[in-house]
Amino acid sequence: MLEHGGNLRAASIRFNRPLDDWLDLSTGLNPNWYPAPQLAGNAWHRLPETDPELAQAASAFYGAPRMLAVAGTQAAIQALPQLRAPSRVVVAAPSYAEHAHHWARHGHSMREVAYDALDAALPECDVLVLCNPNNPTGATVAPERLLDWAAQLGQRGGWLVVDEAFGDTAPQLSVAAHSDRPGLIVLRSVGKFFGLAGVRMGFVGAHAPLLAQLADLLGPWTVSGPAQQVSTAALRDGAWQAAMRARLAAEGTRLRALLAANGIASSGTDLFQWWPEAQPEAFWQHMAERGIWVRLFPNAARGIRLGLPLDEEGWRRLALALEEWKLGSR
Repeated sequence: MLEHGGNLRAASIRFNRPLDDWLDLSTGLNPNWYPAPQLAGNAWHRLPETDPELAQAASAFYGAPRMLAVAGTQAAIQALPQLRAPSRVVVAAPSYAEHAHHWARHGHSMREVAYDALDAALPECDVLVLCNPNNPTGATVAPERLLDWAAQLGQRGGWLVVDEAFGDTAPQLSVAAHSDRPGLIVLRSVGKFFGLAGVRMGFVGAHAPLLAQLADLLGPWTVSGPAQQVSTAALRDGAWQAAMRARLAAEGTRLRALLAANGIASSGTDLFQWWPEAQPEAFWQHMAERGIWVRLFPNAARGIRLGLPLDEEGWRRLALALEEWKLGSR
């Protein structure tokens, strides 16, 4: 199993610090989570029937013709490679490691290609997979370019898989509105922008026949009834969404400025920042010793990613730790 952020129990054991004494910045999730509504009295009793209101709410929020609810985008990432015969697959790198991991383990010829070399790699692949914005670097690809790639791949029976899990703060980048075209598959997540990772809710936008294949592979009852209720409310709450986008834009700017003030040139989104740290293991250790859990990338995206603190105390702790790192690394 690949390593991910959010593994705070492991941090607590390793550094002998209580769980409630950690500032967890390791996931890039919105720390200001959506307030889940009161559930229906029978929410935990009934089998989770597919709710058309959830699909409608998702289509409206993401601007997509149709959406299939899945148990987090991870479920789709694991399933999609099983829907193709052995294919030539290119995964943009560095990127969310689960994509390359699952395409490689299902008989496909998979290779990782840097973002700036994707155009050249396109004629030599059947499937191209990328995150937009990228996790962890925040790199982006213009929608017009993505649609051109999707058209080329679709003409020869290929796929362009665009993981937009961190796309809710940059809706202008999304190609979800075009996901009914053969060859284009778009993944969206409720966990990041809404701060509801524990709900395990994601969506896939794609051509109807492909969505039917994916639903058949995943089987019945893939998303719990309570998850459907909470997600429907979140996706419909336009006032909360608008206010949160404005708040995250301000907090994202604050995080970039704080890092810059400590000599760190970063990139990312309104939810996280990443940079190619020269001493990533030492930085990670420095932060962990102060009860701040950040995401260490020791390999392909060698560097550090960190998300937004929840409150002013969190911002104070982060600022102090960064200042101490700056002074100690001179």
